[in-house]
Amino acid sequence: MNAFLALVKKDLILYFSNKRALIITLAAPIVIAAFFGSLFGNSDKKPTRVPIAIVDQDKSPIAKQVIAGMKEDSALNVLELDEAEALTQVQKGKVRAAVVLPPKFGELAGRAMFSANAKPEVKIHFDPTQSIALAMVRGMLSQHVMKAVTQSMMGTGGTKMIAGVRADVLASNDIPTDARKDLLTLFDSVERVQQSSTTATSSNKAAGRSFDIPFKTVTVEATGNVERKYNSYAHSFGGMTVQFLLFMGIDVGIGLLLMRRMGLWKRLRAAPVSRALLLGSTVASGTITALLLMCGIFAVAIAVFGVRIEGSIIGFVGNMIAFALLAASFGLLIAAIGKTPEATRGLAIFATLLMVMLGGAWVPSFLFPEWLQTASLANPARWAVDGFDAMTWRGLGLEAAVAPIGAMLGFSALFTVIAIWRFSWEE
Repeated sequence: MNAFLALVKKDLILYFSNKRALIITLAAPIVIAAFFGSLFGNSDKKPTRVPIAIVDQDKSPIAKQVIAGMKEDSALNVLELDEAEALTQVQKGKVRAAVVLPPKFGELAGRAMFSANAKPEVKIHFDPTQSIALAMVRGMLSQHVMKAVTQSMMGTGGTKMIAGVRADVLASNDIPTDARKDLLTLFDSVERVQQSSTTATSSNKAAGRSFDIPFKTVTVEATGNVERKYNSYAHSFGGMTVQFLLFMGIDVGIGLLLMRRMGLWKRLRAAPVSRALLLGSTVASGTITALLLMCGIFAVAIAVFGVRIEGSIIGFVGNMIAFALLAASFGLLIAAIGKTPEATRGLAIFATLLMVMLGGAWVPSFLFPEWLQTASLANPARWAVDGFDAMTWRGLGLEAAVAPIGAMLGFSALFTVIAIWRFSWEE
């Protein structure tokens, strides 16, 4: 028993003696749990405003009232654009959806309040990765349209609209006799209210049981190829490739530290080679390894899961090369900071999880607070995920790959310079 307790004591002492690894092991679950808790809890906090675009092809008072109401909504950040620019903004991921109010929307919506005939079609271009945002936009659009149409009909300016609706009800064969009688009585009451310039609160409540959503929506996925449905595997493969190739960088860093521990670096330094050359060769081999792994991953994605490169092939290849270099230089940086293999592994896992989590591979970035959405641009994983998305399902051109590639190359250069400067040849 004494031997057993001594062995247990030995293991505990060894584990807790590595203070850096212990701190990282404690910090990782705390930080990640706090991050997700801040996103999905604390309902009393101000919600993140979802960016959307609205295209007004109607210019009617009802359309203007709908747009004004959505602009005042605390959950939305609304931009008024033309349809071509709105679609471009959705494809680039700048806004989550674009709502197109068609010509004669106000007139047709008002007359369709009590009838299923001639409902205007509202087109919604949406980012297919943001299904939650689409559902929210549709719900809020219905709310503001119903409010605008109801106020227009019940107000003093709705006389002409009421007359049109009355004619539709009289001409319809689908409305039961009792319901038609009730509606006509309602219209008489509304017209009397309009003539006396008073509010129609009681009539509005009475009509509420008969109201129908006075428009229908047509949703269109904003992808590079409108003839092909969005393939969710495209985003998943991009995000998981980023995550696990960063984990590959951990192996590069730990390999360096193990070589140093075994004294191999001292032997290599005896040769007429510089520190930059030795570490640079490690980055080069890591980059080649990452490229080969990515080729295998995306080959399976294309052959088995139907992923397609809808954008620029040159941009896609450039994004692969830039990220492969980033993953290798990231491993070198971790090795320079981690000091020991044990501490490096914990630090690398912690840093990688943070980068991927804040890069939009796990949770859509629109759920982040606005300040965090801006701050995440300093995260190289964000650029990698955006680059793969742009060249695959978003179907954007080569120009959309320039910024992600430039950012990743810049981070790679920074990581390499810091690693060469900080790397210690002695353990």
